[in-house]
Amino acid sequence: MKQKSDYRHGYALLKRVLIGSIVFLALICLYYGSSYAPYSPRIAEEFAPNDGIDRIFGSFVLKEDGFGNQLLESQVPNSILTCDIRYSELIPCLDRHLIYRLKLKPNMTLMEHYERHCPPPERRYNCLIPPPAGYKIPIRWPASRDEVWKANIPHTHLAQEKSDQNWMVVNGDKINFPGGGTHFHDGADKYIFALARMLKFPGDKLNNGGNIRTVLDVGCGVASFGAYLLSHNIIAMSLAPNDVHENQIQFALERGIPSTLGVLGTKRLPYPSRSFELAHCSRCRIDWLQRDGILLLEVDRLLRPGGYFVYSSPEAYAHDAENRRVWNSMYNLLKRMCWRVVSKKDQTVIWAKPLSNSCYSKRDPGTRPHLCSSEDNPDETWNVSLRACITPYSEKMHKARGSGLLPWPQRLTAPPACLEETGISPEEFHADMSIWHFRVREYWNMMESVIQRDIFRNIMDMNANLGGFAAALYDKDVWVMNVVPVSVSSKLKIIYDRGLIGAVHDWCESFSTYPRTYDLLHAWMVFSEILERGCGAEDLLIEMDRMLRPEGFVIIRDKPSIIKYVKKFLTALHWDGWISEREPKLDSLLTSEERVLIVKKKLWSDGIATA
Repeated sequence: MKQKSDYRHGYALLKRVLIGSIVFLALICLYYGSSYAPYSPRIAEEFAPNDGIDRIFGSFVLKEDGFGNQLLESQVPNSILTCDIRYSELIPCLDRHLIYRLKLKPNMTLMEHYERHCPPPERRYNCLIPPPAGYKIPIRWPASRDEVWKANIPHTHLAQEKSDQNWMVVNGDKINFPGGGTHFHDGADKYIFALARMLKFPGDKLNNGGNIRTVLDVGCGVASFGAYLLSHNIIAMSLAPNDVHENQIQFALERGIPSTLGVLGTKRLPYPSRSFELAHCSRCRIDWLQRDGILLLEVDRLLRPGGYFVYSSPEAYAHDAENRRVWNSMYNLLKRMCWRVVSKKDQTVIWAKPLSNSCYSKRDPGTRPHLCSSEDNPDETWNVSLRACITPYSEKMHKARGSGLLPWPQRLTAPPACLEETGISPEEFHADMSIWHFRVREYWNMMESVIQRDIFRNIMDMNANLGGFAAALYDKDVWVMNVVPVSVSSKLKIIYDRGLIGAVHDWCESFSTYPRTYDLLHAWMVFSEILERGCGAEDLLIEMDRMLRPEGFVIIRDKPSIIKYVKKFLTALHWDGWISEREPKLDSLLTSEERVLIVKKKLWSDGIATA
């Protein structure tokens, strides 16, 4: 009996030692895994309860080198799991479900729930966003301006809700866009013509000889106003939130119209001061009087000297007591802001912003809104709270009484005056433009065998620098979202002064757009920049896949080590529809060795590629 008891005691002791060893090894793995996490695929982990999403990208492998040291390597997966189909329209940083899961308490009266709230690393969706059932390759521009496939955006409630305003009409397997809007039922083209006549522009053309080029359309609906401005050589940043009229911007981008998700809430819009010649609000349902007119003051910050604010709304023409009260209050506020009414007709009023600071100095002492302090940087926009103050012009702009910009398209290639503020010489500007013309030709030569004339419409330059990439595409029927990293945000002013559009963004976070909204993504040194900051390359690859349309292209220009790493994931991402790699020719922008990788995304469904 004693022998049997000793045996049991020894077995129990051995069992405890084995369990302790396993726990010890597990803790070692956990330590090393957390230490290397920013640069390596994450360990599979549970997501929030009932989310129905598996989170796995790669797995960790412990190996030993020849000296007995343990090394941590990442094993690249053969496939990446697909998100549930109900996430086919996921916008990670504008996901209202996340607000509830994180138990945030946004101020809904200030529209905070429509602003960006990005998931923390442990709650990121680490899976590929699937297309909806029956998804088709989008109709190509310019036909897409007027029709899209219903299967790609299977939402028809807007057609019913706005049936009396000609926003959109369901027609079999397509959705048609007659060009109507809340205050232009007869079509955006006629409305644009009427605005030009109100402003008495030559030839009744709203571009005013090229002096109106960039427009901000707030609360744009499905962006028909911006769509019809394009034929006038005017480009609009059409803006709307992901609100109760959800899918507005998704429709706009599916049509091939420049647009983005955003809201006038508590934060500045991600555009520098004095970026737009005209701002537009057609029944945009914004309370412009709230918080001492803080939202109108944001529009004021964004308008150039002498810029116009077009307002089509019942307050401008209705004669009932409430609309009259709002109109009088709004008129008084804008008068104190030194804006003046230049035209008022039918349902529309047009204000103009002053050309210089002269009017501000003539206001009575203590007049509100007051002028912003000299310490306030009007071009600082990333996650910056709105200011209830007027942004005065610089001394140089005040003396010039205007922005001093050339008309479009001359301004595209002329060095803008703001170069001096960023420490860039005109010679550097011209060199940059020449280099990007050469680089773009090189890209197109690489893709020559697989691209058609109308294959690209929506293009994103993820690190736009001075806008040279977009400028090189001037002769193509495309538009470019020029994204400037937060660290060099001052360069976005140069891009707007050239007559292009874009936004400031941090690529450690998701971009504010719907899935499948861009035909081409250009990433020049983007991966190197985020890795230096400790952000994950895998997260960026998944985000790029989310934004990219099936059969779209990705151009990655980066260090050879980055290109080598990205190539390991091409099959798992379904980016192996076509692949080309090349060492680019030397130019003055090359500060280190680079390689160019161009890949094509396959059309796939349920994780299975169909092409």
